[in-house]
Amino acid sequence: MQFFIENWYLFLLAIGSGALLMVPSLKGAGAGSLTPADAVQRINREKAVVVDVREAEEYVTGHITNAKNIPLAQLDERLPLVAKNKSVPVVMVCEKGARAVRAEAMAKKLGYEKAQALAGGMKGWRNAGMPVVKA
Repeated sequence: MQFFIENWYLFLLAIGSGALLMVPSLKGAGAGSLTPADAVQRINREKAVVVDVREAEEYVTGHITNAKNIPLAQLDERLPLVAKNKSVPVVMVCEKGARAVRAEAMAKKLGYEKAQALAGGMKGWRNAGMPVVKA
């Protein structure tokens, strides 16, 4: 016990450095789990439905080919009309990934268990060199 009392600063330093090592993983926790390459595989192999949850003004500046635009506020009403089969994968996309993560949670509540958010959103899609369609 005496050792712990005399070396309290070393334990504090160890706990602090451990916490700092966790910061990068916590930062990326809300950014989506699906990489652009994985999204392309889901689209091509499993006929995944791509749902862009950005507003219409953002959508027309560039979107993924065949993506359906459903603003996040309208997702509950319109998703069942766009993706009728709940067993088909649904790829949620927004500009940077945060809205898509919320959309993924909403879709899972509606019964779409294969819904996933695109990591990095459209920004990540463009950075990966994937094609973008302008309306």
